[in-house]
Amino acid sequence: METTYYSNGKLLLSAEYAVLDGALALAVPTTYGQSLEIIPSDSATLEWQSLEHYNEVWFSATLDTKTFDIHSCSNSELAETLKRILTQARELNPKFITGSKGYRTTSQLSFPRNWGLGSSSTLLNNIAQWASINPYTLLERTFGGSGYDIACAQHNTPILYQLVDKKPTVEEVVFQPSFQSQLYFVYLNQKQDSRAAIANYRKQDFDTLTLVTDLTGITRELFQATTLTDFESLLTEHETILSKVLKIAPIKERLFSDYYGAIKSLGGWGGDFVLATGNEKTPSYFKARGFTIVVPYSDMVL
Repeated sequence: METTYYSNGKLLLSAEYAVLDGALALAVPTTYGQSLEIIPSDSATLEWQSLEHYNEVWFSATLDTKTFDIHSCSNSELAETLKRILTQARELNPKFITGSKGYRTTSQLSFPRNWGLGSSSTLLNNIAQWASINPYTLLERTFGGSGYDIACAQHNTPILYQLVDKKPTVEEVVFQPSFQSQLYFVYLNQKQDSRAAIANYRKQDFDTLTLVTDLTGITRELFQATTLTDFESLLTEHETILSKVLKIAPIKERLFSDYYGAIKSLGGWGGDFVLATGNEKTPSYFKARGFTIVVPYSDMVL
């Protein structure tokens, strides 16, 4: 009998980096995500395929269901990562994939893999659903991170997310600002390595408590902002604070100094998506500068 799981992609609107240290963050699940289809077989193997959004296979592997040893694969590094995830899932639930039965599994993204919307977190959450285990524990044992992406995978509404005593707390919220038609997500086509970005953050010298307090305050104000002017002011303040911590110039200053709206980095600074405020001319501004993927807020956010 065929079973299918699905998880939402994610974007972190505030408190990037600092969410790791307990700052309150505003995050949104995306209309894009990843599905995992599982079909039992009699092969005693796990036949895995990962598909791009346009149905092309970008990774495949065959693993032994008893040991998760890799029989064949298209990419050995990715196969080892998959093996590690499945092994940890079984440690958390010893009844996960047992017996002589095999499976044909197909994992498919509904967004381009390089967009940085959570190809790893959606996969992890899908496997956790399959294994009936806690996805946050699986994350901790594999990729690490704050867990906000797992929360987005599970929730169909914007969330306030915070680590309290290193445990995830999630509050579903309604975040539909009156000016949302003036918000755009712009893809910079510079996919960031999350681990490298976090490592750079960790080596900086700053007052963690002050950063967490400041960005928590901005998150609360962002969520409650009633005018675009206030929202833009908060985005700019957020960029200024993190710029000093990371010792990296804000993205607007580096690439778009003549832009008329506010621009805020999302996630690892320097790549993936940015949030831009603007108007009907915003898409043409960015496209004229070679950034052709400009997604209106309502098209991106669940």
